[in-house]
Amino acid sequence: MTDGARPATRSGRTPREVATHCPYCALQCGMTLREDDAGVTVLSRQFPTNRGGLCQKGWTSAELLDHPDRLTTPLVRDPASGELRPATWDAALDRVATGVRTIQDSSGRDAVAVFGGGGLTNEKAYALGKFARIALRTRNIDYNGRFCMSSAAAAGMRAFGIDRGLPFPLSDLGRADTLLLVGANPAETMPPLVRWLTEQRQRGGKLIVVDPRVTATARQADLHLQPLPGTDLAVANALLHIALTEGWVDQAYVAERTTGFDAVRRSVAAWWPARAEQLSGVPVADLEATARALGTGGRVIILTARGAEQHAKGVDTVTAYVNLALALGLPGRPGSGYGCLTGQGNGQGGREHGQKADQLPGYRRIDDPAAREHVAGVWGVPADELPGPGVPAYQLLDSLGTADGPRALLVFGSNPVVSAPRAARIEGRLRDLDLLVVADLLLSETAALADVVLPTAQWAEEDGTMTNLEGRVLRRRALRPPPPGVRTDLAILADLAGRLGDVETAAARFPTDPATVFGELRRASAGGIADYAGITWDRVDAADGVHWPCPSEDGPDTPRLFVDTFATPDGRARFHPVDHRPAAEEVCATYPLHFTTGRVLAQYQSGTQTRRVPALRRASAEPFVELHPDLAARLGIDDGDPVRVTSRRGELRAPARLSAGIRPDTVFAPFHWPGAGRANSVTNDAVDPISGMPEFKICAVRVEKA
Repeated sequence: MTDGARPATRSGRTPREVATHCPYCALQCGMTLREDDAGVTVLSRQFPTNRGGLCQKGWTSAELLDHPDRLTTPLVRDPASGELRPATWDAALDRVATGVRTIQDSSGRDAVAVFGGGGLTNEKAYALGKFARIALRTRNIDYNGRFCMSSAAAAGMRAFGIDRGLPFPLSDLGRADTLLLVGANPAETMPPLVRWLTEQRQRGGKLIVVDPRVTATARQADLHLQPLPGTDLAVANALLHIALTEGWVDQAYVAERTTGFDAVRRSVAAWWPARAEQLSGVPVADLEATARALGTGGRVIILTARGAEQHAKGVDTVTAYVNLALALGLPGRPGSGYGCLTGQGNGQGGREHGQKADQLPGYRRIDDPAAREHVAGVWGVPADELPGPGVPAYQLLDSLGTADGPRALLVFGSNPVVSAPRAARIEGRLRDLDLLVVADLLLSETAALADVVLPTAQWAEEDGTMTNLEGRVLRRRALRPPPPGVRTDLAILADLAGRLGDVETAAARFPTDPATVFGELRRASAGGIADYAGITWDRVDAADGVHWPCPSEDGPDTPRLFVDTFATPDGRARFHPVDHRPAAEEVCATYPLHFTTGRVLAQYQSGTQTRRVPALRRASAEPFVELHPDLAARLGIDDGDPVRVTSRRGELRAPARLSAGIRPDTVFAPFHWPGAGRANSVTNDAVDPISGMPEFKICAVRVEKA
């Protein structure tokens, strides 16, 4: 902080400033917060990812710090009235501890589950996983990042032996001669990234976007492929087919640095461009132009995002684009490669340190005996006391309150009532619980159902680290302490651990100081895939972040992966043959249209925070259903008319928004709103068999004027 260097205000109060990062997406844009008599102001700050730029969400982020909806006291549901009423911290935590003990005594350790979030700091994500496994000793923990990055993560692990969203610096995007974005709309989801796209095109590069809608990003593209939702895998296989036919495959790279290509060569032989056009609707000429730009472009980058990944075949779809990148010899070359645009603020770090059902810190597998021994040693417990793997997020949520499922759920940093697929069903599961505990800064739709609500600190009120989409570990710094009555998540976990076990032991095992927690995280991750052992807060401060893996304080970090080798036993990347298969639910006479979801510029995730910011609410006030004018005319719908979208799982109601930028066989709705406009009331809960990713991006619906 630089508060000592600034003049006092008229009230005598010294202004305070702190360099920190935006609380929203995985760019983790640098910003400065300044607090004086007028309140807290967001100021621009030069940082490598955003170079001083912020989106509207970032500029308005400080408005939530003193928002009137802010939770500042615990709430406990009154059994008599059924209402949430203010309570003391002791009363609230006693209610949680008593409920947990009662449920576990009667139904076993796994009867209590934990659900985390991709916005938690590394320290909190680590502590939450540790709390679940040694305080609760439950296998049932997962997090909302399962709905975001899991398919790309699984594809990266099986191809490269490592999962990092961008295995190269973000600045490489500006150097690419050809940049292919598949299912990505950064102009709305992470606007400061568009600076790199603009730089790329100003240098003469070609931008190609694959998306069923003419998005703000697609409008900037040199070429826009507009496939039927759910057919991205067929498009990727056709692009590789063309590259093989035209001789654009880097045979030396394939021979020296990969294995398994022959099986992929045989599998894509059947994906001639005309077949892909018939299935996807993408013209052969556009497929050929795309393949030519990729195969002859020099520096080439392929990026996927949620549009390609949130499918019941999401892992295979990403794998098809990884296969294409490997065949062209891209990974490890400066200015080239395959990457994934991580969504949530700590979507990368949040999945590395123990929130996922099958992982321990450092991206270690929980069923690996050596990994269990290492982490148990750091935690000071016998390895055989650690629980085994749990189940992925949707399976966990769908089992709540059932005969064989958990009877209690502790939620930190997530709002599944809005964000989960088949949301009405999940809302019902939450209502069936014996105990629902939610830690949040605002009364989200999930918190409103809880038996106990615990008010937590915001991003500007606690120190910690985040890991952005490049694998860059950053420092989030506190501007001020939390308001009276509010505690940090670390303090909540420590107090609960003490109430559930020996107080002195819990105090030692669950420190509340984030710097101490990070020091332990470093030891727990040492030697793992995501190795943070050489990363210190001082080193992060001195270098605008440190890229993992970084095993030694004296050694280099790794901004660029795969230069010489891949993280596989033999150092070679793995090709995997994958084939297109239909969506889990196809259209029919009753449900003749395809439905897909996404984000809008002014809102973020479930909207718990952004829907409370006046400027963002004015910019995007309500949900909508986007339809092509031809479809609307057939259905007798005018722009602004209320419409009902119905699937086999539920319905949403919202005003129609007519746009020639969407396919006539597809309708779109953003997923930021609850209630009648909740898009996830409609979405399909079919999941990818490898990643557990639900099929958010396609299902069959009918549309009618409401």
